[in-house]
Amino acid sequence: MSVIDTIKEQIENNTILLYMKGTPRFPQCGFSSRASAALVDCGERFAFVNILEAPEIRAELPKYANWPTFPQLWVNGELVGGCDIICEMAENGELKELVAAAAKQEGSEEA
Repeated sequence: MSVIDTIKEQIENNTILLYMKGTPRFPQCGFSSRASAALVDCGERFAFVNILEAPEIRAELPKYANWPTFPQLWVNGELVGGCDIICEMAENGELKELVAAAAKQEGSEEA
């Protein structure tokens, strides 16, 4: 499977997915730390990919997403954005609404 196929599969199989440096418990950059904290504050489970452990994804995802930086938040197969967008959405309540709706939709699909 190609790297792009792997990325597509990750995005398809995870309703809420954060590509980040490190993990939510041990973020490896300030931007990833702020983005993952904003997601954790939403109170829903989310998947993440530590791009520091996946250099091929780190190299290919910016081209695939047409978004040059990390972190990257994907919800329902759509790129939401990076740290600034995530934090802005968290401040105005949009992130919690988006994440809650996605989690609810995911839960209904599994039933």
